[in-house]
Amino acid sequence: MPRSKIAGIGMYVPEKIFTNNDLLKYMDTSDEWIQERTGIKERRYAHRTEETTATMGIEAAKIAIERAGITAQDVDFIVFATICPDYYFPGCGVLVQRELKMKEIAALDVRNQCSGFVYALSVADQFIRTGTYKNILVIGSEKHSFGLDFSTRGRNVSVIFGDGAGAVILQPTEEADRGILSTHLHSDGESAEILAMYNPGTHANHWGTKNYADFDDAEISDMFMSHAMIDNSQNYPFMDGPSVFKKAVVKFPEVILEALHANGYEPSDLNMLIPHQANLRIAQFVQQKLKLRDDQVYNNIQYYGNTTAASVPIALCEAWQNGKIKEGDLVCLAAFGSGFTWASALLKW
Repeated sequence: MPRSKIAGIGMYVPEKIFTNNDLLKYMDTSDEWIQERTGIKERRYAHRTEETTATMGIEAAKIAIERAGITAQDVDFIVFATICPDYYFPGCGVLVQRELKMKEIAALDVRNQCSGFVYALSVADQFIRTGTYKNILVIGSEKHSFGLDFSTRGRNVSVIFGDGAGAVILQPTEEADRGILSTHLHSDGESAEILAMYNPGTHANHWGTKNYADFDDAEISDMFMSHAMIDNSQNYPFMDGPSVFKKAVVKFPEVILEALHANGYEPSDLNMLIPHQANLRIAQFVQQKLKLRDDQVYNNIQYYGNTTAASVPIALCEAWQNGKIKEGDLVCLAAFGSGFTWASALLKW
């Protein structure tokens, strides 16, 4: 059974840089406050009308396809991970297929939030291993800026997120010491609502989400989207930051160790850990927990913010472009996000 290898990788981030100080125009915050809690200095925001989640994914895909030495016509499967789709439906995968003028191939959209790219990579890996497909395009792309609450009320969430996309081409390899060694996926829905975007949705408050507690308007629980929801800012993401942090610092190192131990390795064997860029403080905690050196961990949240499903492929691509990942290196990808979901992938570059 062949393994799958990353044959080409690409990334795309918008030109527009938005610093912490730029956010002062919209909310009561400070550069010091944001950096102390998240490590973020700046992030990229897509053009409001000319760039979408799909178009950014397409730009990253073009680079990955070229670097893999193939054409768009050679791609036989698309897996697109995002929580910010262009449309409620259809998904972004078919928009990529259409824009790149590909054949009538399968396109799958993955909704696993911050863990989305690693989940998508795992799905693609299984199809490669079984011989079903030979050139799989895996994309992680997000346009968060279009749906954030840029006010003091929403600052705890809005200062964190940025826009961007990353993509890889996965191909089979018979090389014994190359490719994806294993992937590991987990979820626990017990606390699903503490990091969520409730509306628009079909729940009609079935789950008793706590952010409705102070409102009496029946529209809030009866409608898919209502004026009351908008007036009360119920159409923005909600996050209980401290609770998310507590869970992440437990599950992040667990899933990394799971991948290493499944393949007979220890943290000291790692050449590079690419964590999901959720919060620099989380990444630093994980690094300390696993006793990793600075040169074994790659972080770029300082400059891009949290791009959820795009953060792992963007960081992986940038690390490779900067010469920090070389052929034969042992690389671990890991992510933790809403759901909760968490995942890891261990590979030989």
